[in-house]
Amino acid sequence: MCPLSVAVVFGTRPDAVKMAPVVHALSADARFRCHTIATAQHRQMLDEVLSLFGINAEYDLAVMTEGQTLTDITTRVLERVGTVLADIRPDVVLVHGDTTTSTAAALAAYYQKVPVGHVEAGLRTSTIYEPFPEEMNRRLTGALATYHFAPTLLAKQHLLAEGKDPAHVIVTGNTVIDAFLWVHQRVSASDAVAIETPRMLFVEAHRRENLGAPFEGFCRAFAAALDAHPDVSLVWPVHPNPPIVEAVQRILGGRPRVHLMPPLSYKSLVATVARCTLLATDSGGLQEEAPCLGKPVLVLRRVTERPEGLSAGTLRLIGTDEAAVLANINELLDDRVTYVKMAQATNPYGDGEASRRITDALWAYQRNGGVPDEFTQSVEPTLPQAAR
Repeated sequence: MCPLSVAVVFGTRPDAVKMAPVVHALSADARFRCHTIATAQHRQMLDEVLSLFGINAEYDLAVMTEGQTLTDITTRVLERVGTVLADIRPDVVLVHGDTTTSTAAALAAYYQKVPVGHVEAGLRTSTIYEPFPEEMNRRLTGALATYHFAPTLLAKQHLLAEGKDPAHVIVTGNTVIDAFLWVHQRVSASDAVAIETPRMLFVEAHRRENLGAPFEGFCRAFAAALDAHPDVSLVWPVHPNPPIVEAVQRILGGRPRVHLMPPLSYKSLVATVARCTLLATDSGGLQEEAPCLGKPVLVLRRVTERPEGLSAGTLRLIGTDEAAVLANINELLDDRVTYVKMAQATNPYGDGEASRRITDALWAYQRNGGVPDEFTQSVEPTLPQAAR
């Protein structure tokens, strides 16, 4: 039997991180022929991740240009991915999550009648503009996909409520856990950002909807938290967006125990998260990754598409109000009972085996006519041996 031809498309650092374990699983399995397509929507940070995971993109579409708009990215990805798919004629295309690359690549596959598998399917918020444009990206990608690999039961329920075929929606866990644990096994303490205090507040924030007054508010909250806790340092890899850099430098630059730097390599990010005490972030991935290592996460947003972490107790949704941000940071730094409760909560996003489940499901769908009923009906990320 001929190998199943699978095209894996990614364009940003986050989706490359989350697709790297899938590429590893496909490449190590004789049942598959894996084609990797990098749109390079974000050039430098993408290259670093591919090097870390030992992946050489078979096709590098180099769509990034200075000052690019969402329309520019969408147009170039649609055209260039379409050309590649016409050349390699895969059996299935895999895309990830909520990037503009994923939506445009899924549309390119649809135009050529190639089935799409959506990894990290089913995440939803209550509004199409938060986060922007990610929320609409993932909804559109879901509409174009045939196979939906949901990280959690709640994500599966979202998809079923939208009318997706129950036979094509499965709970796999999140591949970011596979990636994070793989890298964590390969880092040392020296890979982390060095600080001069025993405790660290790690910050990553970059969402468009937080720019302006919300952003400045939580920057002031971080400064106040440091003033109240001389044993705490702040580490913030600052997104290069000029309004973000300006606000962070104006409010926090030059303060003692504040470490501002360009975005970290993924290897250093993992090591620094392992070293930190708690996180404050509007990042989606860190809401899933940090709890793997028992790190409480304060979410600097009004809504999150990852409510499973709220229910499990690994996350706390605190918004962007200056007083609320400060109060929540102070509570975790001052109240050991509250801190331990969050740190010891069970991470609901998987066990590091999501990529294997996805590859086995793809084979079952494409070669065996479908996966066993107990697989699609499962509320946990499991795959019966019968599907292998």
